[in-house]
Order: sequence, then structure tokens, then C-alpha cells
Amino acid sequence: MSTPASTAAPHSTPTHAGHQAHKQGLAALTLAAIGIVYGDIGTSPLYTVKEVFADHTGLALIDQNILGAVSTIFWALILIVTLKYVILILRADNEGEGGSLALTALASNAVRRRVKLRNTLLVLGIFGATMFYGDSVITPAISVIGAMEGLTVLNPDLSVAIVPLSLVVILGLFFVQQWGTQKIGKLFGPIIVLWFITLGVAGALQVIRTPEVLQALNPLLAIEFMFARGFHVLAAVGSVVLALTGAEALYADMGHFGKKPIRVAWIGLVFPALALNYLGQGALLMRDPRAIENPFFKLFPEYMVIPMIVLATMAAIIASQAVISGAYSMTRQAILLGYLPRMEIRYTSAAERGQIYMPSVNWALMMAVILAIVGFKSSSALASAYGIAVTLTMLITTFLTFFVVRNGWKMSPWIAFGATGFFITLDIFLVTSCAIKFFDGGWFPIVMGATLFMVMVTWKRGRSLLVSKIKDDGIVLEEFIQHIHESDVHIAQRTAIYPVANPDTVPQAFLHNMKHNQVIHEKNVLLTVEFCELPWIAEADRAVVEQVSKLFWRVRLRFGFMEQPNVPDALKSCEAFGLHIEPFEASYFLSRESVVATPGQGMALWREKLFAAMSRNAGNVSAFFKLPDGAVVELGTRIQI
Repeated sequence: MSTPASTAAPHSTPTHAGHQAHKQGLAALTLAAIGIVYGDIGTSPLYTVKEVFADHTGLALIDQNILGAVSTIFWALILIVTLKYVILILRADNEGEGGSLALTALASNAVRRRVKLRNTLLVLGIFGATMFYGDSVITPAISVIGAMEGLTVLNPDLSVAIVPLSLVVILGLFFVQQWGTQKIGKLFGPIIVLWFITLGVAGALQVIRTPEVLQALNPLLAIEFMFARGFHVLAAVGSVVLALTGAEALYADMGHFGKKPIRVAWIGLVFPALALNYLGQGALLMRDPRAIENPFFKLFPEYMVIPMIVLATMAAIIASQAVISGAYSMTRQAILLGYLPRMEIRYTSAAERGQIYMPSVNWALMMAVILAIVGFKSSSALASAYGIAVTLTMLITTFLTFFVVRNGWKMSPWIAFGATGFFITLDIFLVTSCAIKFFDGGWFPIVMGATLFMVMVTWKRGRSLLVSKIKDDGIVLEEFIQHIHESDVHIAQRTAIYPVANPDTVPQAFLHNMKHNQVIHEKNVLLTVEFCELPWIAEADRAVVEQVSKLFWRVRLRFGFMEQPNVPDALKSCEAFGLHIEPFEASYFLSRESVVATPGQGMALWREKLFAAMSRNAGNVSAFFKLPDGAVVELGTRIQI
């Protein structure tokens, strides 16, 4: 029924983030941002320093290496998170929205006149988005296991309980998704604030005891640390990347909170707390190298370990919730942009439109996370799987930002390259550092993301072939109208709405209806739903109406990729164009295409079969577009591609 649009509407509504900012004060938004945006990066101290000094990096636990490693982590947070994301990337908003798909739409729209480049950026952006799903699997697994590993600080024999307890937490987390997180979501901010305060205080107490660790603030130590490693620096930097987990969330969640709360939260609390904690872990290791067994939980006296395990588990759950919600949101955007078939979407909050639940995505993610926990069994093993997918996403984000700066903002090539060139070089270095972990587990998110990418491009290509086939085999509408006017056909005094992908040909459902019922309606509306590369569409720009003849109308409804499509409500916009549709006298006639895969010029046969299977199992059109249950008639037809 829907056809994604490549062109944006000329006007747009005020940003969703702007509406939110008006409704809530900066303090409330900042608190909420801390809970949702920073849960992921906030749990990275659980395992990052330990992994930097793991056996595979070959780093000796001497003061020079400890200071160099902590300095590298500190300056990675400065360069990648603060300068790249907080200062630069947050400026590249698509009508207030952020994230891989929003940036892809923005970049491709900026070069829309260069078709080949535009298509390349679209494919690249979709590939980057699929890599996000790898993070959506690794983050819950590594965060929860990292929290549970605190048990071994109390008693090494408790290591056997880590995986079972982690599975219990994960199962509970995914099972509660169906009821929404509106109520418990209000606790996320205060809990994560407590978490960051605890991180900062624990780290500061260690720094006071060993102030020499403050030498790590000197960037020359980070540079010296990397150059002294030679080729082996890749292994160490591949572990440092763990400190950046969740950086993409800063941009992805911009539409929920706006730029200022995210920036205030990072500069005012999150970054200082993380920096102090990493410095504190370094100070502890300088005094007691044996603490490398678990330098995070060793920061605390023994009587504090159990409370910290509880707090760390809550922080891990919140971090996991953020990426799960992000997976729902990104899947929904991909559906509206035409890269995935319709799926069931449940709205779990009447007040917050972002609160959604997608059963198929939820259970698929749950199974993937369970497989990751059972297969890798420890945060160290999962750390090997983490990095490649997320750094590829970071690289693609920077690359797309170049085209936004150059073509969207109309900056000079020198300014555009100056703003992004350094970060592209840095991202390539990070991707290379993580690539060496491919055979140690890095293949897991890559294979998962690549599989999803193939599914998405197959669906997009299949829909394109299907629309072309319908157009080629269809009857030209204008010629058919002339024939109808010359014939003696009974006219029913009602409105028939025919949702179609191609409004220039006669809908198959119309032909079936006329053939079997020997009737046409007084008003026949050929409805095309179009999803634009903008997050929101103003109500004044919602409908485009064209009267083709006395009996036939073409209506095009436009929605943004962040909107909830409600066709009956949107059709009220037609009133301004002289087309009155009485809701209780309108029927929706849907053409249900049964796709038949055949050898030929379309796609490889296996891809056609995959598309046919996805088409058969696509979600219900009526529910997706909010069509009234009692007013829908489905008529099927078989189409070969």
C-alpha cells in the first residue's frame, strides 16, 4: 500500500524535540537524557580497563602502560564523544531527529540531484543502520554479565552462577517490554544519576590516594603509548573502543530530548564521572596490579560490593532498555522508509508516541542476546565480539555528515573536509583496530548485521520490481475512465477507497469489485501513502488531491518516517480540496498480491523466494494504517516477478 518517497515535503512541522522542550524544563529533560541516552556508555567502566590489559593485548601492568592506557581512554572520550558527537554530529539534525536513518535521509536529500551518489549514500546508510542491531545484541549481554561478574570479587566459586543469573535478568527484561516502560522509565534518570555520582566519587577517592595518575590528562602520554606499541597498538585500541560504547546513542536519541539537554548532561555529569572513574581504576592498578582481576569492583570496600552489584545490574538493565527501544524505533523507521515489511507495532503509552513495542523484534533480539550470553559466557569474550560493528557505524556516520556539511549546509569543501576529515581518519583507525578481533568473536555482530542488510535490500528491490510489474501489466487509468463513462454501470452512492502503489493504473481490487459485483461507487479514491525523508509532515502538507473525472480522485497522503500513519484521520485533509469522505460510508478495497518467484531478470531466485516469503508474512495493512475493521475488503491477485 505504501510507497516510500525520495523527495521531502516542502514544509515541515516544528521538531518533535522542540515540542518536548517546550513541555518540559531543561532540568527534567537533562535528567531523562541521563537515564536513557547514557546508560550504555555509563556501564563501560565495568569491563573496559580490564580488557585493555587482557592477555591478548600483551600489555604489562607497569605505571607507564597504565598511564598511557588511561590517557588514551580519556582522550578518546574527548575526541570521539565530546568533539565529534556532542559538538559536531548533534548539529546534523533532520528536523530535530537523529540516528543512522535520519542522517541517511538528510545526506541523501542533500545530494538528491546526483542520483548515483544519492543511491550509494542510501545503501551505505542502511548498512550502517543494520550494524546498530549488532550493538543491540552485544550491549545487553556484556553489560549484564559485566555486572554479575562482581560476584567473583566476593567468592571466585560464584563464577558458575554468572551465566544463569544473567539469563534470568535478560529474560525478565525482554518479557516486561510488552507492557511498556512508561512507569519504570521515570526511575531511569535518578538511578543512572546515582550510578554516575558513585562512579565519580569512587574514582576520585582513588585519585586522591594516588595523584600521580593525573599525568594521564596529558595527551602526549596517549600518543607515546600508541606509538610505542607498534603494530600491537591495534589490540590495545580495540579494547579502548569499549569505552565508547553507546556514543551513537547521543545522536540517535536527539529527537526525544533535544541537543541542549544531551550536551548539558554529558559536560555536567557523565563525562566528569567517567573520567574520574577511569583515572581511579588507573590509580588503583598503579598501587595494586593484582586488582586487574576486576578493577571496577576492586574500587569499593568488600561491604560495598553487593550494593554495587545491585546498582550495576540496574544500570545494565537501563542500558539494555535503551538499545532495545532504539531497535524498535529504527525498525519502525526502516518499515516506513520501505526497507522492511510491515510488522506489528503496539503503542504502550497514550502520552509518549516514542513508547512502542514490536513483538517480532523483541523476541528475535531476546534469542540473539541469549545465544550471545550462552556462547561467549563472559564479558571478556563478549568484548572480543564488540567493536567492529559499532566502529563501522561511527565511520559511516562521519562520512554521511560530510555530505550534510558540504551539500546540505552549503559549506566550502575545505570547511566540510576540515570538520570531518580528522574524524574519518580516526574512525578508520578504530575500525582497523577492531577488525583484528573478527575471528575472536567480531564476526558475530557483522554476520547478523550483514544478514539483516541483505533482507532489507531484498525487500526494497522486491517492492520496486512488484510496483514495476503492476504498472507494466496494468490498465492506464485515463483510458479506462473513458470506457467506464461510455458504459452502463450501476453507481453505488458510497465512497470506495483503493490503496495503491501506482495511482496511474486501474487497481486490481477495482477490477475484481466491478467484475464480481457489477458496480462502481460514486466516489472512487485511488490512495497512495508516501513516506518522506523528513521526520514530520505538517498537516497543511499532508494531502495532495487531484480529481481525475467525475467519479475518480487521486489522493496522495504524506507522512514523515517518525510519524504514526493514521489514514482515516489524514483523509480529513481532503475536505480542503473539495473531496468529502464520510467515514461511515467509505469502504477500503485492498489488493492482496501473492508474489510468485520465477527465474528471470529480476533478482536471484533465492532472493525472489525470500521476498515472496516476507510478503506473505507482512503485517496486517489495516492495523498498520489504522483502517476501520468493518470497512475493509481484501481481494487477492497473483503476480510473478
